[in-house]
Parts: sequence; C-alpha cells; structure tokens
Amino acid sequence: MVLVSGAAGKTGRAVMAALLARGGRVRAMVRDAQQARSIEYLAVQEVVLGDMRAEADVRRAVRGVRAIYHICPNMHPQEEDIGRLFLQAAREEGVEHFVYHSVLHPQTEKMPHHWHKMRVEEMILESGLSFTILQPTAYMQNILAQRERILTEGRYLTPYSRHACISLVDLEDVAAAAATVLSTAEHVGATYELVGTRPLAQTEVADRLSAVLGVPVQAGETAVERWREGAIAAGLGSYQVETLLRMFAYYDAYGLAGNVNVLTWLLGRPPTTLDAFIRREFGGQR
Repeated sequence: MVLVSGAAGKTGRAVMAALLARGGRVRAMVRDAQQARSIEYLAVQEVVLGDMRAEADVRRAVRGVRAIYHICPNMHPQEEDIGRLFLQAAREEGVEHFVYHSVLHPQTEKMPHHWHKMRVEEMILESGLSFTILQPTAYMQNILAQRERILTEGRYLTPYSRHACISLVDLEDVAAAAATVLSTAEHVGATYELVGTRPLAQTEVADRLSAVLGVPVQAGETAVERWREGAIAAGLGSYQVETLLRMFAYYDAYGLAGNVNVLTWLLGRPPTTLDAFIRREFGGQR
C-alpha cells in the first residue's frame, strides 16, 4: 500500500492514476469529504480524511503503508512543519520508502517555496529513512489555465517576461516517473530532477501553440499589479500571492533551466514534447 498525501490536487491525482495503472494499491489522504468525492473516479483502495498539520491525522494516514508519496499543498507556509510530521510518523511506523515531491532547484532561496522544500530535503537526509526525492520543473499543464484565451483571443500571457526561459515537464511524465520510483528499491537514496524540455522562452511557447494549433498566438505580459488584484479576487492567500510574485521576479532575472537526461532514463523514452502535449490537450479545439 502506498500513501499519497495531498491526493486531491492535480499532482496527487496523476500519481495515483499512474500507480493504479500498474496494479498498485493506494491510500489517498485528503482534507475533507468534498475532496474525497473529487477523487472517487479513481477508485483507490482507501481514502483517509485528515489535516496534514495534525499529528494524530498524519499518524493514522501513515499507519500500515509500505511507502509514502508526500505532496505538500502548493506553497504552504507550514511545509517544513508538515514535512517534519510525516517524517516522524514514517520513522515510527516503519515505512520502507519515503518519496518526496520537491521542486527543481530547491536551493534557490529567492523563491521561498523552493527554499522550504530544501529544508524538508535536509530533514529527509537526516531522517534515517530510505528515501527518494523528485524535483520536477514547471508543469506544461499550467498552460491550460489560459486555454480559452489562447483559443479565442490568440494570446498567451505571463506575469513575467515573455523572454524568460523556463524548462517544462508534462505532469503525466512526472507521475510515470513517480510510479517507477515507488515500484522498486533501486531508486532509494536518489534525488532526480524531472525536466521535459530545454529552457523555452515564453515567446517560443506561443510559437509552438501557433504551429500546432494552426492559429496565431502571441506571447504577452500581464502587469504584476493586475495579476496581484486578480489573484486576491480569486481567493489566493497573501502568503501565496507574495511567494508567487517572488517566483515571477526570479523567472524574470534567471529563468528556470534543467536537463532532460534523467527523466529520459527513468521513463525509458524521451519525455513528452511541448508539441505533443499541445496536440493531446488542445486536440480538435481550434
């Protein structure tokens, strides 16, 4: 049995689907009944409701599992405390394999959510547990938030420079790599960067959208203050807003660049290209 924490998010759902496709047994940890209903279509073997910040809930979720795939809610201000609780429970319950969903280049202190993940990685190294750390770059799936604008207005907008170069990865490839890592002990002690493309400027992303969709798509930039207003109106918390703004500033200055070789090796094939992703996700929607 593999426990997937943060199971109701897009990463958790993808990882669980990949594990189930391989015949794995999955226990999903979700916050409440509404989240439980959102993953019913996956038909996982067990669902546990609980708060990741509550020691008793974490221990109940961890008890009796062989492995843990730990996903902390995105940009959570208590990521380090949550990581500590899961590691403590994993040690005391005799978990055989702890797999942590981290991020590409967690050592970048200028991005607080990356830095918090680095601190959790440090705890993992000191935990005495058999572990694997996965460090994915930005998901191609993030493009889908702009599907309607891309298709109806021919615009692809980012709250950072259209010239910022960022490596992308298909979440389905990340999930496949996670399932591979969880299926065998040969990945214990490893830290893997999961990268699907070379660094792409946002103008290049727009160019690929244009070429594959057969319609003009232009890259543009959303003013930071306008993005902030929209994020607050959408209900994003102040910590998340400020953390994302610092991430955008980092992208402006440095981008986020990785190499595809590790993911290619893990998958036993080349990672999904951006063109293939666009064809799969936008097919028939011109």
